[in-house]
Amino acid sequence: MPDNDTNTNDTHAIATVELGGEGGPTVGVQGLGCMGMSEFYGATDELSARDTLDAALEAGVTLFDTADVYGRGANEEFLATFVGAHRDEITLATKYALVRSGDPGYRGVSNDPAYIRTAVEASLRRLNTDVIDLYYMHRHDPAVPFAESVGAMAELIQQGKIKQIGLSEVTGAELRAAHAVHPIAALQSEWSLFSRDVEKSALGAAVELGVTLVPYSPLGRGFLTGSFTDAGKDLGEGDFRKHQPRFTGDNARTNAALLEPVHKVAAARKVTAAQVALAWVQQRAQVHGLTVVPTPGTRKRSRLLENVAATRLTLTPEELALLEPIAGQVAGDRYPDMSLTSAARE
Repeated sequence: MPDNDTNTNDTHAIATVELGGEGGPTVGVQGLGCMGMSEFYGATDELSARDTLDAALEAGVTLFDTADVYGRGANEEFLATFVGAHRDEITLATKYALVRSGDPGYRGVSNDPAYIRTAVEASLRRLNTDVIDLYYMHRHDPAVPFAESVGAMAELIQQGKIKQIGLSEVTGAELRAAHAVHPIAALQSEWSLFSRDVEKSALGAAVELGVTLVPYSPLGRGFLTGSFTDAGKDLGEGDFRKHQPRFTGDNARTNAALLEPVHKVAAARKVTAAQVALAWVQQRAQVHGLTVVPTPGTRKRSRLLENVAATRLTLTPEELALLEPIAGQVAGDRYPDMSLTSAARE
């Protein structure tokens, strides 16, 4: 029977897994998403964010996730100030493919080999490192064959610029096609109590191929924590959640009501809603026989330690059953434009 207490002040090192299967780098079973330290969640206190990075490493978190599009490169540059002192201790992941113009709302996608070669050099420079441990295709452009895009990434491995290849938001069929060109170490897709479309095909393919799943937004962009109810009213300017369909208006009210079983379990176990949501991801992965390294994002040491403590929480079968129906009742899409998600191509 699991312990009814999860100590959010416990900073003992977390368990580890091999990213991408046997022979891959050993990483903590929970990573850290760094996007919010530079953009999308309102103003950031850089000193607090840097303290969070330090706390993560102290707690055994070793996979640090960024992308060239976050802050238009500023997130990579910020992370470089931390990476330099700890390069041999961490696994550094970044991404290419999303292209931004002067229009704040514009998101293009490029999987062109020439673009990939330019993008990796820019990321290496901003990160102030000689090699990227895990390099993701942030989004797949179906017009560009994997033989060209993943083929170009494989050349980067041969050149010593990257160590492993990852994909983000691809279908099971796409993952298999890419893996046939070069082994894929990691698949990054949204997965949480609120977002389970990745289970349709991608999870099965990941298990079959030995690909590690790296779920982003395992806390539903913070909604699963209960920290806000209606993004349009509760969150400040510069927070992208104010424009997410699930988090405003009638959808927000409907979805807030769905959190009742999360809060019920949290209260009974004397833990937080965030810890329940993260524990669910870890245990759901076990059901699929899947290696998983969720990357919840935070800018605060206290939240980081709270999240890490969830790796030591085991939910009972009864608690898991109580949480099971939530995703099927969620109102609203994950994004205003779903065309850049795998769900749009299933």
